Amino acid sequence: MGDKTIPNTAPFNGHNDVHHPAGPPSLSPSGLIDSRAGRQYWENANADVNGMLGGVPGVGGFSSVSRIDLQGSRTFLAKLGIGVRSGRRPVINALEGGAGIGRVTEGLLLHVAENVDVIEPVSRFTDGLKKMSGVRTVFNVGLEEWKPIKGVTYDLIWTQWCLGYLSDEQVVQYLKLCMTVLKRDSGIMVIKENLSTGGVDLFDDTDSSVTRQDERLRTFFEAAGLRLVKTELQRGFPEIPPKKLLPVRMYALKL
Repeated sequence: MGDKTIPNTAPFNGHNDVHHPAGPPSLSPSGLIDSRAGRQYWENANADVNGMLGGVPGVGGFSSVSRIDLQGSRTFLAKLGIGVRSGRRPVINALEGGAGIGRVTEGLLLHVAENVDVIEPVSRFTDGLKKMSGVRTVFNVGLEEWKPIKGVTYDLIWTQWCLGYLSDEQVVQYLKLCMTVLKRDSGIMVIKENLSTGGVDLFDDTDSSVTRQDERLRTFFEAAGLRLVKTELQRGFPEIPPKKLLPVRMYALKL
C-alpha cells in the first residue's frame, strides 16, 4: 500500500507519540496490525512523492529524502553487480512489492531491468504505471494476497518499506512465495526497511504498521530459507535537530 519508502507517519527518531513498544524484545506487536486500517490510510494518501513518503519531504530540510534514498539503492545494486555501467549487468525481469505510484519503479528499477512487474493494492496509485514503458504486469493486491504468474521468474525482487503492514507470519509467507519465483542461481531479493532503535518492535496505530528491529527481520529471512549475502545502512539522510529519520537498512538475499 503506497510506496512506503518511509512508511510510518512518525518516522523521526524521538517522535513516539503514536508508537507503542511491544514489551520484551522477544515479543512482537504484529498481532495488532489491522490490514483494513492500513489500507484505508493509504487510500486517503496523496498520490505524489510527499504522500508516499508520509509527508517527510514537506518538512523543512527533508525535501531531498527521495533523491538520497534512490541514490543509496542504486549504489547498493551496483555493489551487487546490477546496473548499466561497465562491468555491471542489467536484468531481464524485476518485481517491486508495494510500488505505490512507482517512485522506485521509475527512479530505479526501470533503469536496470527490461521488464518490471509491480504489486500495489491501491489501484489509483498505479494508473500511471500501467501506461509506462517497461512496466509489464500490475497486481492490484496486497503482498499477503499476491499470487505470481505461473512460469514467470525474476532476476531482482525489490520490496521497500512495506513489510511493516504484514504480520510476522505473513512476512515469512511472502518471502517464501518470492523464493518460488526468484531465479535460482542468479536472482537477488532486496528488502529495504526502517529499523526500530529502542530495543523493541514499535506499533504505529496511525497507519497500523510495525517498525521492527534488525534482529527480527533476520529471523524472518532465516525462517524463509533465504541467505543474506550483503547488508548496508542507507547513508546521507538529512538531520535537522531535533528531527532525525529512523535508520534504514538494505538486505540482499539469495536462495
